[in-house]
Amino acid sequence: MERLFVRVERLSKGLIFDCRMCGQCILHSTGMTCPMTCPKNLRNGPCGGVRPDGHCEVVPAMPCVWMQAWERSKQMSMYGKAILQVQPPLNRSLQGTSAWVNDLNGVAQKTPAGWEQ
Repeated sequence: MERLFVRVERLSKGLIFDCRMCGQCILHSTGMTCPMTCPKNLRNGPCGGVRPDGHCEVVPAMPCVWMQAWERSKQMSMYGKAILQVQPPLNRSLQGTSAWVNDLNGVAQKTPAGWEQ
């Protein structure tokens, strides 16, 4: 059953949000912008290397993911302030799994040992 969720999630969220299947989706906290599309894979951003034109310091032709997330989060009445929350480090062992399943079984909410909010 989980394989089905992974396929559906990869297809739907991949097409709509350019989802990278990190297994710990925070789209609702980032203005429906996948932070894993940031070349530095930052879950809290921006990195400080945003160019004056709002583009990425690593990939100059690419708009900064976090600038997009900030602008889009302003338009989200229900989750607009969620972008201000500090996100825990990504659990890399969940890469390629379904964030939906991980949310349901509580795996996505577990923080790495030693990390305090």
